[in-house]
Order: sequence, then structure tokens, then C-alpha cells
Amino acid sequence: MSEEPELTAAQLVVTVPQPDDSGANTLDRYEWQAAMAAADGLKLYLAALGADKQVKSEDDRRILCEYHEDWVALHGGNAELVSGKHRDPAAGPFRTLNQLADEGGVAHLFLRWVALKEKPTCRLATTGGLAPGDPQKLEAAIHTLRQLRGSDCEFVIPDECLPYVTKVHSAIRTYGGDHLPENWSPDNTESLSEEEQRLQVARFLSVLNIQHGLIMRTYVSHAAPSMYAKPVVDHLGLDVTPDALWNAVLGLFRTRMRAAGPKPDGTLPPVLALANGGMPRSPGESERDLLARVVTMYDIDVAVITAVANPSAYESLSPPTRMSRAAVKMKKGKCSDNSIERAEQLRRDYQKYWRARMSGDPTALAERDALRRLLLRVSDQADTQSLRANGEWGAALWLAIQVALDDVPMEKLPAGMDPDLLLGGISDLANACQIWFSGRFDVIAEIAALRERNQGSAA
Repeated sequence: MSEEPELTAAQLVVTVPQPDDSGANTLDRYEWQAAMAAADGLKLYLAALGADKQVKSEDDRRILCEYHEDWVALHGGNAELVSGKHRDPAAGPFRTLNQLADEGGVAHLFLRWVALKEKPTCRLATTGGLAPGDPQKLEAAIHTLRQLRGSDCEFVIPDECLPYVTKVHSAIRTYGGDHLPENWSPDNTESLSEEEQRLQVARFLSVLNIQHGLIMRTYVSHAAPSMYAKPVVDHLGLDVTPDALWNAVLGLFRTRMRAAGPKPDGTLPPVLALANGGMPRSPGESERDLLARVVTMYDIDVAVITAVANPSAYESLSPPTRMSRAAVKMKKGKCSDNSIERAEQLRRDYQKYWRARMSGDPTALAERDALRRLLLRVSDQADTQSLRANGEWGAALWLAIQVALDDVPMEKLPAGMDPDLLLGGISDLANACQIWFSGRFDVIAEIAALRERNQGSAA
């Protein structure tokens, strides 16, 4: 009898049943997960566009939603399981490895990875940061293990990584519940030793990517079009706003995340499915059953074409004119409406943060002053002559500042501060006329002119 061919990671994902539900989400977190899956889909779509800027008919990149994990990126025989975890600012960064295993879903990712024969890669996509101490040291250990796995050396756990592998192993045993691998049970005849279990955890960590500090759900609607859709608009040279393209693609992912996409057989029953000695379903047939959850590059291409053909159906409603000093200065610098809306929201959050800190915390004033100096230095370094050489440079400066703030080490920041709140600090400084997004002008006169135009429109 011929030996059955070994299945790839992608084939295993669609043929192995998920052992438990992926978990319930509130509607707002569900919306955030759909947005992050859409961002992944657009990244795959951009990669799929060839030199002629068209998706090839044979391209098989796709996103499988809400199966095994929150979503799975598939390409050829490769699969990446993605756990999307939104973490509110009040929760702060992940401070322990137990938090990463439990609240961050790392234990769940490990169990799915084992069930799929250790073949997929894995990613934790989260708004939460990694606190100094064990979480950041684990990230360094992951990098070391990944380099070791990619080398020709025997895969053994380096001494500097062993303490963190051991702690993750312990956390998985604690939070894995009833779904721990069968061979982790001492009653199993093929039970793995503790050392073998730790080595398995180390192999898992070597294929794990912790993508932290993602945009929070409060700001997705304002920031996502410029962050995720604009690169596609620019690459294809489309005559459509990024928010129209983003809304079209996001709507597609909202539908698929609810497994509400098209089904080849509708709701027709599986008549005579096992008649005449029917064989087990092939990976292709299994994936066919999951089509309601799948977003292909062709699906995204159709959404893009639809947005271009009818942009007004997907464009966001026109926001009210913002008349704060920061908003007027950003508008003068040709920043997008989405950027301005986000800046206004972040500025309010930044002010709220310091109001809470200043009530009863004697160190808050000194920390706020130190942070102001840091933000002014970052904005000064980002405001280069080469950036200003491009004419209207406000939008480029806003983006350059964001990139610089993402690189600020967390240990240099006040407790609970993150890159989004730092950007709120930039907006606050702009509102105090300490940062500009264009050449200087009379802000008060510009605001008065805006009010006059608005009153004239209303009349």
C-alpha cells in the first residue's frame, strides 16, 4: 500500500477540525479584529500585484477567518495562525509571561500549533506593549531561537533562553486547560519528558512573532485608511480616496469574519455524501466547505474595483470642520481629514491621562515636563530639510513623527504611556503652537475665516 503524502501547513489548517471555539468577542473588539485582518489582507494583496499591477489567476494568497484562530494567512503550503488581542490602555502592557499566555492567547496559539503538527507559523497581533523584564526578555529569546532554527546547528535551547522557555512552558500547563497535548499527560504511554516538552515549547517560540503596539480600536476608523489602504492606492495610482478603498475591503472582512460569505452549495444538505464507500474529504474539498470564511486576493481585487467604480458609496461621511489650533495647522499642512480626526481624539486622551496623573501624584509634573522635551526633540529631528523640499510637507511630517515615536523605548516613558498617547502629546504641542505642519501663519485669523465660511454655508 502506498504511503499517504504528508500534508502541508495550509492543508492541515483546512482539514483538522478546530478543537474548541475561537472565543467570544464584544462587538467593538470584533470590529478591531476585522480591521486588523483586513490590514493583513491588503498586505498580501499588495504583494500579489505583479509588475503589471494585476493579481495573477493562479495566486493562492488568502485569509481564512475565525477558524483555528482569529484569522489564518495562507500562501501555497504555508500558514500563519494569527491571534488578535485588543488590550485597552487601562490594562497597560503585558507585564508577565502568564499574562501573555492567558490574556495574550499565546497558550491557545501553542495548542493549535501542536494540533496542526507544528507546521504553521504563529503571530500574536495586539495593541498591548511588552513591559520591561520577562516580556521583553522573552522577545529577545524568541529572536535568538528563530536564528538558531534557521541555522544548520542542532536545535537545542541556549542557556540564556532556558529561563523564559521554562516559564512559558509552565504558563501553558497552567492556562492550557483540558486541551493540553495528549503526550503531555504522564498517563500517556508515549508521554514526553519535561525536557522534551520544553524543547517543543522552544520550537514553537522560534516560529512565534509578537506584533505589539498596534493601533487601538478608538482610532482605527481615522488612521486605517492612510496606514493600510493608501499604499495600495499609491501603488496602483488609483483615482479614489484611501477611505473609500478601506471601507470596501473592511466590509468584505466583516462579512467573512461572521462566516457569512458565499457558499457553493448554499444550505443544501450533504445528500449521499458517504454512499458507495465514500472516501474522506480531500484538503481541497475541506477548504471548499470553508469558503464562507475565506477572503482571496480576487475578492479584494473586486472590492478595490468596486470602490474605484463607485467611490461615493464607500467614502466616509464628511466630518465637521475642526477649529482647534492643532486641526487648523494640520489642515494648512495638507494632512488628511482622517489624520486630523485621530489627532484630535489622541489629544483629548493625552490631556485626560495627565489630568488623572496630576491629581495626587507629586512626580507627574516633572514627568510631563520631561516628556514634553522628548516630544519636541522628536518633532525637531523629524522636521528635516529634505522633508520640507517636497512642497506641502505636513502629512509627511505627521507620518515621520509617528515612525519616530514607535521607536521610543517604553522604559523612557511614564507608566501607562504608549505611542498613540505620545502622538496625542504632539497634537497638544501643536495646539499650543510649539509644533507646526506648514510655514507659520496667523492661526487666529484662519479660525475666524473658517467660522465665517461655515456661517455663510449654513445661511
